[in-house]
Amino acid sequence: MAVTPSTMTAIGIKTPGGPDVLVPEQRPVPTPGDGEILVRVRAAGVNRPDVAQRKGGYPPPPGAPDIPGLEIAGEIAALGTGVQRWKVGDRVMALVIGGGYAEYCVAHASHTLAVSGLPFEEAAAVPETYFTVWHNVFERGALKQGETLLVHGGSSGIGTTAIQLAKQFGARVITTVGSQEKADACLKLGADVAINYKTEDFVEKTKAATDGKGADVILDMVGGDYIARNYEAAAVEGRIVQIAFLSSPKAEVNFMRLMLKRLHHTGSTLRSRSVADKGAIARAVEDKVLPLLAAGTVKPIMYKTFPLKEAAAAHALMESSAHIGKIVLTV
Repeated sequence: MAVTPSTMTAIGIKTPGGPDVLVPEQRPVPTPGDGEILVRVRAAGVNRPDVAQRKGGYPPPPGAPDIPGLEIAGEIAALGTGVQRWKVGDRVMALVIGGGYAEYCVAHASHTLAVSGLPFEEAAAVPETYFTVWHNVFERGALKQGETLLVHGGSSGIGTTAIQLAKQFGARVITTVGSQEKADACLKLGADVAINYKTEDFVEKTKAATDGKGADVILDMVGGDYIARNYEAAAVEGRIVQIAFLSSPKAEVNFMRLMLKRLHHTGSTLRSRSVADKGAIARAVEDKVLPLLAAGTVKPIMYKTFPLKEAAAAHALMESSAHIGKIVLTV
């Protein structure tokens, strides 16, 4: 059995700034605590919160490592006390509170799933994205069969996941995108309507696609002036779920729409949630989504992989928004 080294290569953030502040450095290999496992990382997903952390706008929660990275896949190298479900050598993917951009990373055993035959690169693209979509679209947004989901940013990792899962559970999907290439990709994944937000009004197009009714659930990571426009695009009793603010967390909104349409506007973050909360989401994903991943019915849409040491290039690509699907680091 391989001996775990005492030091590892990890990606540090020299100082808040652009992609070039991400630098490989030597760090001690972490030790798993009670209920935790140590994973020999083979691949790590790159996500928008990592970019926000690099810029200094999304500090790690107390107790989390300062190394970025919220989702990993690899083999278990060591077990902390009290871990019974897993054994050393198991191939796993896990949601983590940080530390993913490294050769070794600690994960909570309850936030860990079996890889299910996926290549490590694809497995590393699952936890943050699928946990986020499942919790926000299906648990908070309560999307049901026959309803319509409007997902903004349909070509993102979150968007491509939301399109596939919503279709699997019998919903119609409308999405917004920034180019014809991205529209084509979303339609190929199963979206019923793709709206180019640069040339078309998504409120008008959403109403036209639903015979004037509007969308039952809206998944939004843009914020800003989209907040008021989402209220216009939503159906009566619609549910709007906020998961990020790529534009702005502030907006001027006519809340009369909220009352007249009896709307629900909710939102969530994942990283700062309790261990128990994230464990419950993990069990739901394991029960409802893992069989679909194992069967190949849904899959992570992969755009590009980079070696760990090229994390800066991965971030530059993510910020360009040229990608369709997921960006992953390989270790």
